[in-house]
Amino acid sequence: MSLAQLLWKENTDLAHASLHHPFVRGLQAGTLPRQNFQSYIAQDAYFLEAFARAYALALARCPDLQGLRDFFELLSGVLEELRLHEGYAASWGVELVGMSPAQATLAYIDFLLAMAALKSVGETCAAMTPCMRLYAFLGQSLAVTPLADGHPYVDWIRTYSSADFEVLASRLEGLLDRYADDRLAIRTAYRRAMQLELAFFEAQLPEI
Repeated sequence: MSLAQLLWKENTDLAHASLHHPFVRGLQAGTLPRQNFQSYIAQDAYFLEAFARAYALALARCPDLQGLRDFFELLSGVLEELRLHEGYAASWGVELVGMSPAQATLAYIDFLLAMAALKSVGETCAAMTPCMRLYAFLGQSLAVTPLADGHPYVDWIRTYSSADFEVLASRLEGLLDRYADDRLAIRTAYRRAMQLELAFFEAQLPEI
């Protein structure tokens, strides 16, 4: 079992807590109120920008050429996701300019950028991998159930259940396996990121 597989297995409690969270269940059923999804889109855009910056910091500190290529391509992927996110936000009537990050978003961003700026590349991978693997897990899990015609969140589910997104998640897991070793700091960073993911979903529910 690789380190990435081991860490995921050790944190499946938080993965399933996210899967069964009312926000995610609302996405699956199509019953999540529009205003809650709009809030999520705005906060996620803010987070994705920080995620891109964390990739850039990891790229700058990467010790080998293959890592430079891998982080560059992952950074390009999240920048493309941000571009698509802008169009997605517009279609949902979400104004991204001048938005304010919620406390849960700030907590996650502060953790992520601190890891990327101050810790090893391996620890940075441990802090970033949960986001990618969790979203692939959620997307693939939700896609198992057939979606009704006109489902409002079908694009979200299709994005994160796609083979393309699975490739990105697996690639980051490969970097985690390459640059991290099995020690307390790595395990702590991974679990903290999983906790922050769950808190991010929780923060989108104040009006439900």
